[in-house]
Amino acid sequence: MTATFTTQSQLSAQSRRQALDAMTDEAGVDILVIGGGVTGAGIALDAATRGLRTAIVEAGDWAAGTSAWSSKLVHGGLRYLYNLDFKLVAEALKERGLLLERTAPHLVKAQPFLWPLKMPVVERAYSAVGIGMYDTMAFLGAGGHRAVPAQRHFSKEGTKRVFPGIKDSAFSGAIQFYDARVDDARLVIDLVRTAAGYGALAASRTQVTAIEKDASGRVTGAQIVDLETGQEKTVRAGHIINATGVWTEETESMATSNKGLEVLASKGVHIIVPRERIKASSGIFTKTEKSVLFIIPWQRYWIIGTTDTPYTEDRERPVATKADIRYVLDQANKLIADELTEDDIISTYAGLRPLLQPVAKKGEAAASTKVSREHTVMEIAPGMSAIAGGKLTTYRVMAQDAVDFALGRRAKNLPSVTENIKLVGAEGYEALASRSEALAGENGWGADRVEHLLERYGSELADIIALIEQDSSWGTPLAEAPQFLRADVLQAVRAEGALHLEDVLVRRIRLDLEAKDRGLSAADEIIEIMAQELGWDEQTCQQEKKLYGERVQAIAAAQQLTTDSEAAAEVLGATPVAPRQAVEQAH
Repeated sequence: MTATFTTQSQLSAQSRRQALDAMTDEAGVDILVIGGGVTGAGIALDAATRGLRTAIVEAGDWAAGTSAWSSKLVHGGLRYLYNLDFKLVAEALKERGLLLERTAPHLVKAQPFLWPLKMPVVERAYSAVGIGMYDTMAFLGAGGHRAVPAQRHFSKEGTKRVFPGIKDSAFSGAIQFYDARVDDARLVIDLVRTAAGYGALAASRTQVTAIEKDASGRVTGAQIVDLETGQEKTVRAGHIINATGVWTEETESMATSNKGLEVLASKGVHIIVPRERIKASSGIFTKTEKSVLFIIPWQRYWIIGTTDTPYTEDRERPVATKADIRYVLDQANKLIADELTEDDIISTYAGLRPLLQPVAKKGEAAASTKVSREHTVMEIAPGMSAIAGGKLTTYRVMAQDAVDFALGRRAKNLPSVTENIKLVGAEGYEALASRSEALAGENGWGADRVEHLLERYGSELADIIALIEQDSSWGTPLAEAPQFLRADVLQAVRAEGALHLEDVLVRRIRLDLEAKDRGLSAADEIIEIMAQELGWDEQTCQQEKKLYGERVQAIAAAQQLTTDSEAAAEVLGATPVAPRQAVEQAH
């Protein structure tokens, strides 16, 4: 089964308008997915590849909620193994293998981590058993072969060779194991694009404001509003799936006044520091008093986190506080010899994990770290269901369960096929990657540039090269961010659904993460490219830059505040690019 990746899988302003027209026609859709994070995008792909007429809408940009702000790991969850969550770990390790080897090998890359040991004998033996079980479960999940290397044991001297920057007092040795990393927002965008390639109708910046029912109380569709134009429409749907993460309860309230799934929001904070700031060739994973600590190497920077704290403020734009940043620095500096300071930080980000509140705990306080990461699908009303919980790595299983639930008995004759569906850029990736040296020579690129582009585009790098061959100016690096090409911005608008400057800087080329000014200095050149593609006038260009500047200033100010309530109030003062509307609650 092959999608028409060159046409239908290109998300653009035009394809969005066409999708909105199509999903609101008289025929309606079989499945309407609410929520454009990794779960919703996975559901749209699962449903579309079963031959169902599928629509997916997202109130913000694709991946604008939790899915852009994870630790950017595809992992089995070693810490869950120590909590004896065997089913969750086995499921996640199988999915990790699929992503690494079949469905998204260009996006998902094996990543080594060190597990530092304090006690040389007892702890090494205990940890070796746990990590050995982790490796064995991964081996079995991959069908009897290794998708990543097995554990390795290091003495103190061996550990220092792999991670020269580790503090001598922090360890007596280490065990190295492998998981994988991914650009989370890019994974979501590629999932939506792949779903569109199989016929799914996809519209971002489109909010569901009311759920429609017939006289019997069965859900028949939804009222939507195009947040770009204010136009209101109705989608007729055979079944609606609520995949809105931390907004699950708000979405449920449009269909029923009864309690459905209850979701606890837990805030996770990460900091970004330059790659050269820590001397190491491996990441680190260890447990802390309150959560876990990941120190994860990327090509140009390190991601360090995380926190795990209950969160009750505005869910659209969570932010790291001064206290969060201090906590992460303190935990990292227990391991890093040349201790980090706030001056080393390039940027920070915060995301909200949607954790299922156990039914027995409703109405009671619960520590977010004790809530299960397993997912649940539940009927909200006849014709509408909700899915919540889970983790990024297991999105495909969650999607399969959600569509199976929606289909009921029909699922037996329309089984999921996504184990074998490659995402855009995956088909032919290995063949193109084998020519990386030749690509560098033919295009005048360094090895780092080729690696970077292959991880972004996979086999679609051939399309980027063709674009540059037609007009060499697209191969020019951005003046203020030369790690990216002008073609990256063009591709974001023409094929990846970017509608605003924020969409490009935050979730496409992600200068929001790797530039101290969050990419603001590159805004003029990016706006120039976007304006030509989207037909912006001068007033629109100025407004786009103004809104992004407000966001940058608000986050900087919020990071100097101590509490979530103070920080949230600061960020709420920045005007969103396409404000959400109030929703109509069921009575």
